[in-house]
Amino acid sequence: MKTRLKALCASLTLVPMLAGASLAPYSPVTDARLTKPEAGNWLMYRGNYEGWGYSPLKQITNQNVGKLVPAWSYTTGMTEGHQAPPIVNNGYMYVSTPNNQVIALEAATGKELWRYKKTIPDELMQLHPTNRGVALYGDKLYLATTDAFLVALDAATGKELWKVPVADWKKGYYMTLAPLAAKGKIMVGSSGGELGIRGFIAAFDADSGKEAWRTYTIAGPGEAGSETWPGETYKTGGGSVWITGTYDSQTNIAYWGVGNAGPWMPDTRPGDNLYANSTIALDVDTGKIKGHHQYHWNDAWDWDEVSAPLLIDLEHKGKKFKSLVHAGRNGYLWLLERTQDKVNYVDAWPYVTQNVFTSLDPKTGRPTYDPKRIPGTGKKTDFCPSLWGGKDWPPEAYNPQTGLLYIPANNNLCSELTGEPVKYKAGSLYIGVSLDNILTNVRMTEKSRQHIGEVQAWDLKTGKKVWTHTYPEMNWGPLMTTAGNLVFGGGTNDRMFRALDAKSGKVLWETPTPSGVTGVPSSFEVDGEQYVAVQSGWGVDAQRMQGAFDAVLDHKTVVPQGGTILVYKLQK
Repeated sequence: MKTRLKALCASLTLVPMLAGASLAPYSPVTDARLTKPEAGNWLMYRGNYEGWGYSPLKQITNQNVGKLVPAWSYTTGMTEGHQAPPIVNNGYMYVSTPNNQVIALEAATGKELWRYKKTIPDELMQLHPTNRGVALYGDKLYLATTDAFLVALDAATGKELWKVPVADWKKGYYMTLAPLAAKGKIMVGSSGGELGIRGFIAAFDADSGKEAWRTYTIAGPGEAGSETWPGETYKTGGGSVWITGTYDSQTNIAYWGVGNAGPWMPDTRPGDNLYANSTIALDVDTGKIKGHHQYHWNDAWDWDEVSAPLLIDLEHKGKKFKSLVHAGRNGYLWLLERTQDKVNYVDAWPYVTQNVFTSLDPKTGRPTYDPKRIPGTGKKTDFCPSLWGGKDWPPEAYNPQTGLLYIPANNNLCSELTGEPVKYKAGSLYIGVSLDNILTNVRMTEKSRQHIGEVQAWDLKTGKKVWTHTYPEMNWGPLMTTAGNLVFGGGTNDRMFRALDAKSGKVLWETPTPSGVTGVPSSFEVDGEQYVAVQSGWGVDAQRMQGAFDAVLDHKTVVPQGGTILVYKLQK
């Protein structure tokens, strides 16, 4: 009886509701639209292929943002980390949440159109219970699930069209990212580096779901870079792909961030460990690796470089080039050059306190380490920035009007780790550091007791920081910037969502939300009216970092959980 009831409930969650009559027919999402998205829509994870997190809309400005008021809100019914952006296509809004759920709504009113939820196996351990968004392509919507499936839905009705297994969740594979759609392919990447997986990026035919190619992020026998992994360590080498790639439509190359190697202690896998902690460039037609840059080799600090680099044509210190820009978890801001056949190092400098790198090779950017700052098995080591990094997964943003890059940073914070022996068991943690150590790893400094969280603005042309806005404790807030001279973001444990002046960093507007904001903001337009949307819903690593703070501070902070979609507009 219990089994039949569970199956019935699961099937009911797949039944779509009919779309509202007030909406125009659904507009298919083409390659042309994704390459040059309309200002009034937010068609993908960061608004454009280049990863800018920038809205060209400017009805809401630094002059009137103080008049921003709620337009509508919607409770998702889920707890844990609500990190996905509201995706909008001509009045249709799509929001993904933890537990493999997608909700479709009228973007202007919040009326539910349909809801989809894929059942997660009871035995699956959700190490990161979140989902970072959906992809739109043609008349379909694509969801990468926690249990490692790629699902295609009819975007207008929510009907499940197909689902294909991407990997075996029983072996530790799962997915948290929004898929990347381009040239008839839907690309996804695997997470699970903490569970001894071998990471990969795979592409599937947008119509049929048939796999087109699979490229491993951990080099194996017969592949370039295999010599950087001793013995069979590549089989459990990690290299998670947590965040959606960026894409150069002119060269047909996608750029992906790759996470840290596994297990954590570097003495268990001597070598550079390619392509962990790297940006890799993939030919979208074939999956062939066209180039890479490794930000740090033989990682010891859990500094997985998960964010895909931003694609910006810029001038830096008198040189014009097509760049890749990445605010690294290792605490350095990196400028790279993208070409058809390789990735070149240009420049890098620390944007937060960093005491591990003693120098960078001026030609390659390869760092040299202070040996006293390298953790190992049976060795206690402290280092800065903390294992949460100068910036974790929350994405930075770029505004072409101001020419500034905005970084959600955590500064002045350090960690202490002690490695311990670990044996691999499929589907189990394979880290080499105790959970107690991870949950109490932060070490406060005199400066961190003054402030930790920051929003930084950098002039990439000069390499100079223009302004910094600080928060007392952590910042887990993805950023969005707009043509209205604004930067939006949350990320603090006071539950606020804020708008900052893009040129000065001054807080112009803020409002409390039901939970902490770790969602990616978006902006869209319906019937000539601009809206700003974000999910409130604290959890996952933001809460884990909060727990680490609670363990060392003389006060405790409770951030309530529960997801809410929040949409704002100007008061009339």
